[in-house]
Amino acid sequence: MTALFIPRKKLQELVDILTEHGYQCIGPSVKDGAIVFEPFSCVDALAKGYVDTQDAGRYSLTVSNLPTIFDWTVGPQGIKPWVFKPRENLWQAQKDSNNNLQFSEVKEESRPIAFFGARACDIAALKIQDQHFNEDLHYNSRREKLFIIGVNCSRSAATCFCTSTGDGPEITAGVDISMSELLDGFIIHSTSLRARLTIDELNLDPASYAQLQQAKKNTQNAATQQRSLPRTLHTQLTQRTESKAWDTIAETCLACGNCTAVCPTCFCNNQHDESSLDGKTVSHFREWDSCFNEGHSYIHGVVIRAHTPQRYRQWLTHKLDTWHDQIGRSGCVGCGRCISWCPVGIDITETVKAVVEESE
Repeated sequence: MTALFIPRKKLQELVDILTEHGYQCIGPSVKDGAIVFEPFSCVDALAKGYVDTQDAGRYSLTVSNLPTIFDWTVGPQGIKPWVFKPRENLWQAQKDSNNNLQFSEVKEESRPIAFFGARACDIAALKIQDQHFNEDLHYNSRREKLFIIGVNCSRSAATCFCTSTGDGPEITAGVDISMSELLDGFIIHSTSLRARLTIDELNLDPASYAQLQQAKKNTQNAATQQRSLPRTLHTQLTQRTESKAWDTIAETCLACGNCTAVCPTCFCNNQHDESSLDGKTVSHFREWDSCFNEGHSYIHGVVIRAHTPQRYRQWLTHKLDTWHDQIGRSGCVGCGRCISWCPVGIDITETVKAVVEESE
């Protein structure tokens, strides 16, 4: 598909067309000092001119004089909350006139979503979520109605390492439209039939050679700015479960679960029932959970992982090692969110280095 160029002023037309097609547009905005994704109808509501600075335990935004909308790397959110809801009602049970229980599925009537600003790491994470929830009706109902406008990264934060995991910074698949932002507009590729039909309505010109070269240079620069992590740690961490490095790291870990909350691939959840006050209705809910919570490993009166070192080891070993057995790849996509949003600045790349090198 020929790369097209959409002038900055025409982005609103794309939003309007998607809205006319029935989509609710979701895009990056600034809330409480961070980039988050929220519904919007006007491009002026997006995070124009914001640049992020991230490091271990640090995240901040500054305003530039540039007209760019996507000149940030990643915020605490990705696509995950829009397909795997933090809390949702799965089914209900009600007593009928004969005092018998009648069960019914709770179906969500949601609009299709056009998601603006997904990064390569989030697209890779979404593929992992798709594998895990491949038979989940609630997840798949939202996933099938998701129209993704991905954006290639033009720079990386100090916490990014998606080149090491093979997931970025350039988007190669998994979106309807991929975009590269330049100062005067966007180079776009449509990769699905519905995307091509949408783009045709804009009557765009092909991108110039100079524009294509600038976009390529920007993405290459983003790749060179990253830290590194071994591409595969399969069996390496499970062979080092007795490493003293786990205890050293856990001395600072608060077991708060921030890393799992911002991680775009974590899928642990807890399910429980809530009864109405009159006792006639019971609702069954699914909520995000974390392997750092004490109750996560509770089995028959015993907490299997009662101490923080055990919980941290479980999280990291599962994500970087045993996920290869479970889904055929690492569970980490190199977004670096767990580094930035850890309140004590624990760095996953340094953790791996400490565990692996201690036994060498």
